[in-house]
Amino acid sequence: MKSEEGVEHVFLFGREFNEGFNLPFCTLLDRLSEFDAKVMIFGPLNDFVDTWYTGSFRFHGIFNNHEDLKGLEGVLFSIGGDGTFLEAVTLVRDLPIPLAGINSGRLGFLADISQDEILSAVDTVMYKKGRMDERTLLQVDCDQPVFGDFNYALNEITIHKRDDSSMIKISAFLDGEFLSIYWADGLIISTPTGSTAYSLSAGGPLVLPDTQNIILAPIAPHNLTVRPLVYKDSMKLTLRIESRSGNLLLSADSRSAIIEDRIELNIYKAPFNIRTIRLEGHNFYHTLRNKLMWGADKRN
Repeated sequence: MKSEEGVEHVFLFGREFNEGFNLPFCTLLDRLSEFDAKVMIFGPLNDFVDTWYTGSFRFHGIFNNHEDLKGLEGVLFSIGGDGTFLEAVTLVRDLPIPLAGINSGRLGFLADISQDEILSAVDTVMYKKGRMDERTLLQVDCDQPVFGDFNYALNEITIHKRDDSSMIKISAFLDGEFLSIYWADGLIISTPTGSTAYSLSAGGPLVLPDTQNIILAPIAPHNLTVRPLVYKDSMKLTLRIESRSGNLLLSADSRSAIIEDRIELNIYKAPFNIRTIRLEGHNFYHTLRNKLMWGADKRN
């Protein structure tokens, strides 16, 4: 079996998963073996699979970092949950490699391919039938070294106090214009993709993935009249932060770093997007209904 135009490489990314996913993983390999794609596997995932897999499938190679993917074309399957998917983003970065998330546990927003959809997911990828979505990322800059050479986030950038000390003071500016001073435990700056994650738990709105917006949501603000704000993603947010404890926690998705007090952060839309593959019948509304029980009502 061959895809019409061919997918040169298929990259499998993940780490360990529960024994209950062993059979679906074998199903994935069996289906991929029917195509001519060169299947490469993430090093730690390969080490884990070697402990139990006894089949005949042989991988074309192993990749361990962003550099190993440079110059290659194909599609990356992230195997795990949404956290695994976010980790996969740090590997792909600005490379033209779209991502598809296979969930080895419960249904996720990013890893939204269920175990019983693995066969159709492989066919969709290999025959290039799925829809390609463009996902906005955020970039954060400051004068302190944070997050190495990848200071980007697909879900959110968060500033949070480190301990049980008093609230932090954050002065916010949009395109140089003073917005407000936040007295709160922190701030969440979220993409539309991240609107269903941390931002939602802080009272932020749900935002459709393809809208060109950013959400600014305070965490436990002192003044209850301070509410989440949605603004255009073409604007630059500048934050000047003060804290009595002397240091703060800055996070980009699942990565975090301690930063010093009295720092200025600039947060804006990244110069590149992440591409994700959506299966036929999958859309944001479907995920809302199934994951968040959106509209669940016995009258429906």
